[in-house]
Amino acid sequence: MKALQYVKVGSAPEIREVPTPEPGPGQVRLKVTAAGACHSDSFVMGLSEDDYAAFGYPLPMTLGHEGAGIVDALGEGVAGVSVGDAVAVYGPWGCGRCYQCAQGKENYCERAGELGITPPGLGRDGSMAEYMLIDDPRFLVPLGDLDPVKNVALTDAGLTPYHAIRGSLGKLVPGSTAVVIGTGGLGHVAIQILRALTPATVIALDVSDEKLALASEVGAHHAFLSNDDAPDEIARAIGRPTVTAVFDFVAIQPTIDLGARLSGVESDVVLVGVGAGKTDVGMLARPYDATVRAPYWGSRPELMDVLQLARTGQVSVETETFSLDEAPEAYRRLHEGSLRGRAVIVP
Repeated sequence: MKALQYVKVGSAPEIREVPTPEPGPGQVRLKVTAAGACHSDSFVMGLSEDDYAAFGYPLPMTLGHEGAGIVDALGEGVAGVSVGDAVAVYGPWGCGRCYQCAQGKENYCERAGELGITPPGLGRDGSMAEYMLIDDPRFLVPLGDLDPVKNVALTDAGLTPYHAIRGSLGKLVPGSTAVVIGTGGLGHVAIQILRALTPATVIALDVSDEKLALASEVGAHHAFLSNDDAPDEIARAIGRPTVTAVFDFVAIQPTIDLGARLSGVESDVVLVGVGAGKTDVGMLARPYDATVRAPYWGSRPELMDVLQLARTGQVSVETETFSLDEAPEAYRRLHEGSLRGRAVIVP
């Protein structure tokens, strides 16, 4: 079968012929119907040899931690799914037995590092292939009649902002303000989630006029360029200099510094992006009771919530599709920032 693999540190991913995997005991094989390209992949492929070695990911490695497919074959002892089921893949795999996993929060598994458990596409072969193996059927969520191509990105680009926003829902009351920094793949979904779940005024910030236009299309009340003038623009729009919550989907130093400028008493600054920026915390470093959080992905029940938002038409993903042969071009476009929303590979 064909697969898009990261073969050599620092080099572009390659389309390669690899053996079609056979499911072992407890495993499920999917015929992949859609796979999403993500900035996390780009981040991993941008690591130096030393940094990549620290992650311990194998080479070659099939990319793709957003996946959807049709159950194609079952290993011995598998129950709960049937051949022909349309499913989405829950990506942050855990041990299934610790306290966090027992709550469906395998993204916060307490033993994943100890046991060497990694997500597909981020430590083991992922979804950018004609077929992929799933280690346990609990990592599969029914997709039903949802279009896999239009919705596969929700397994990360929807789940991650949903999880991040849920942590601040108690503050996003009438009269509150939420700022979304970075309105591309995840950010434009975050805007829709904020509009669906909260009465907050939603403000979008980005360096791209095209992405700000997308932000306005999907529901942002205000959209401003992400620069030194943004705090003044926001103050004029809402009548005060600070906001209730900042969701930073970039998390490089300039955006983190901007979020700090917008932070007031009891504000949340939520760092979702994988940028390398840093910020200070402490009694004298932040307004009183202001928080900084760095959430990771989301839980299995939350993925079910996100897919339900899609079924009811409250959330959708702007997608651009590529064939598997075109997947290297999708990552080139992702790296240069020329995608309007999310790149989806259709094997």
